[in-house]
Amino acid sequence: MKRVCKQDRIFVEEGNCPICHNTDFATTWQGRLSVIDAEKSFIAKKCAAPREGDYAIKIR
Repeated sequence: MKRVCKQDRIFVEEGNCPICHNTDFATTWQGRLSVIDAEKSFIAKKCAAPREGDYAIKIR
């Protein structure tokens, strides 16, 4: 089951979030955004995605 950090909305496979080191996760989400180059991506900047990875668009 995929887990998503509630603060950064990044998909997490390990014990804590790689961005904020938080351990508060959600398991229900909708939509996925894959960021390949966070510095050049207009969408990544609009969604506040600070680094490469997969992000959930909506968390429930």
